[in-house]
Amino acid sequence: MKSYFLKLAQYNLWANSKIFAWLDQIDDTQWETKITSSFSSIRETATHIASAEKIWVDFWTKAMKPVYLSAQFSGSKTELIYIWQQASNDLKSFIENYQESELERPVSFIYPNGTEGQMKFWQTFSHIINHSTYHRGQLVTLLRSSGFTGLSSLDLATYYLTCGNLEEV
Repeated sequence: MKSYFLKLAQYNLWANSKIFAWLDQIDDTQWETKITSSFSSIRETATHIASAEKIWVDFWTKAMKPVYLSAQFSGSKTELIYIWQQASNDLKSFIENYQESELERPVSFIYPNGTEGQMKFWQTFSHIINHSTYHRGQLVTLLRSSGFTGLSSLDLATYYLTCGNLEEV
């Protein structure tokens, strides 16, 4: 299962890299424009994904003070992309070094509202990959709605067909 999770972590990094390139191409108006979706702008949606990837790595590594980035981020698009890239790389590195025998290990976490929860590691990992994929799909729609046309497929099948057999992304 670890090798499968590593492939998913590589896919996540690949798909996020495409998103980063697209976000680099939009202007501040597109970045901030209010559009009806789960989150009200490209900026808020991107911040949510970056925050979620970062917080799960923090929970896995038992960081002393995990912080939901989405609750406090006020930086630039460039700063957010940097944080998100680091979180995606950290996610992949964590999986590379994770012991398969620990997949059933419980992971404690804190919801944004402050309540505590616990799931098995494999469940949290599956969740974050699915979560990021879901919200990247929303970003595609938001980018389209803002007038951005330089999009391409982020499908897992596209990843497997184009670079899924590569050792590194």
